[in-house]
Amino acid sequence: MAIETGLSEVIVHRIMQTAPHRYKQYTISKRSGGKRLISQPATEVKLLQRAFVDLYLSKLPVHPAAMAYRTSLSISDNAKAHAGSGSILKMDFRDFFPSIRKASWMTYCAEFSILDNSFERELSASLLFQRPTGSHGMQLAIGAPSSPALSNLLLFQFDEIISAEAAKDKVKYTRYADDLTFSADRSWNLVDIERTVKRVLREIAYPRLRLNPDKTIHVTKKFCRNVTGLILANDGRVTIGKKRKRTIHAATHAASQGRLDDRQLQKLGGMLAFVKSVEPAFLDVLRRRYGFETIMKLQTIGAKDRRNLRPQIDAVEISGG
Repeated sequence: MAIETGLSEVIVHRIMQTAPHRYKQYTISKRSGGKRLISQPATEVKLLQRAFVDLYLSKLPVHPAAMAYRTSLSISDNAKAHAGSGSILKMDFRDFFPSIRKASWMTYCAEFSILDNSFERELSASLLFQRPTGSHGMQLAIGAPSSPALSNLLLFQFDEIISAEAAKDKVKYTRYADDLTFSADRSWNLVDIERTVKRVLREIAYPRLRLNPDKTIHVTKKFCRNVTGLILANDGRVTIGKKRKRTIHAATHAASQGRLDDRQLQKLGGMLAFVKSVEPAFLDVLRRRYGFETIMKLQTIGAKDRRNLRPQIDAVEISGG
């Protein structure tokens, strides 16, 4: 860790020991209403968390059903896994990151002989888990760069069991952070899935997670099937949806007339990058209507600020709650 970060071993050790208390908390508005608590690690803690991900966590196995937080996958890949299916069942974990505790990591390390001894495991847990004010336990923080990777690792057993159980009923399963999606050709294939998930959550040793019953949704082809913000069309395509297309059409028209400021142009460029990755045929429609040069210029502007992409597509909230 010292070599990776350029810090001395003494400083690395001191930061790791004190890391659980070095978080700044603030809230953001949820898309569905209410507030979400974000815990932002101090800069030096964040530096070591990223180093730990690179040196250790990135080398450990993630189940193929886990689609989030992986450089080669996106929300589009998650939706495409269910394209062509008839019915879908969506489920959601309650308080996802905060429900994953230090004990889960310690058990995982002991089970698979991760790190050399109990001292190193304790020190790593100190770096990876937050101890909120007034709490006696340590939990994953929404805002720590190591939390996404660690959550995928600790849910490997869950993903493995659920994938196998779902396959018995000819059901496809993917998990995007705390969003579970199941799909099958017929609705009756999905009837036992919720019961199975609840049973597995009771039986596995870690992590101790609970479902949010308010977000359990079963949808057939008769209705709009939304998977991580994308629409599953009845012809097997994955699309951004009519509402987004109207929004992008209107914004592109305004841009072609010079009525958007720099920030709006960046947002539109980000949306076009998203369109290119999910539904490139719609990008061709825009090129024919507004001109190849106009769309190319907007894409170039969007490429300068990819950070605008996720907020603009409004597909998935910050995970963990």
